[in-house]
Amino acid sequence: MISVPILNQQGSQVGSYDLDPADIAPGVNKQLLHDVVVMYEANRRVGTSATKSRSMVAGSTKKMYRQKGTGNARAGSKRSPIRRGGGHTFAKVPRDWGYRLPKKAVRLATRMALLSKFEDNQVCLVDEFSLSAPKTKEVVTAFKSLKLESAKTLFAIEGYNADLWKASRNIEGLLVRPISELNAYDLLHQRMLLITKSALDALRESKAKSEEQEAVTA
Repeated sequence: MISVPILNQQGSQVGSYDLDPADIAPGVNKQLLHDVVVMYEANRRVGTSATKSRSMVAGSTKKMYRQKGTGNARAGSKRSPIRRGGGHTFAKVPRDWGYRLPKKAVRLATRMALLSKFEDNQVCLVDEFSLSAPKTKEVVTAFKSLKLESAKTLFAIEGYNADLWKASRNIEGLLVRPISELNAYDLLHQRMLLITKSALDALRESKAKSEEQEAVTA
């Protein structure tokens, strides 16, 4: 059982949260996390690098000089790859580096990454987080109270919050995500995880529901 202190927006402890690790994930599989992170990195690659082949460069197709009688090696046109300004022998072409792992594996990796945050004491749990207006100053003040101002942080909330997103989009190193959009890459990429109590409760409930559905379909 993991006990996590619950803080308010001013950084004071207002309670504790007892969490059974099995409610999040059965364990942490580093190989699966590695495979999923590599997948996300591959999907982020633009893949637009390209070079010109000999058919794409400008220049005449006429032979540089006659085939025989010069004492030199045979030569083709000025587009030849062995000549300056010629095309590449094996030219690069745009390609899509993206691929997808099974959905169940990706979802499981997300929960494993979440569990790893709790095991490494990289979680800050708040009872609630509210703003009077979409102002960045309020978010910065709250993060200073929570001692998160110098850490790259992922802020996980229960649902989409327009005011919070607007107030935090200019803060360097801060990502705000509803729990429905959490993924292993963001969880592992950010140093700290700030999560609301309602979001954590919703995550545990969603896992229980998914297990019930799998049991029914099995």
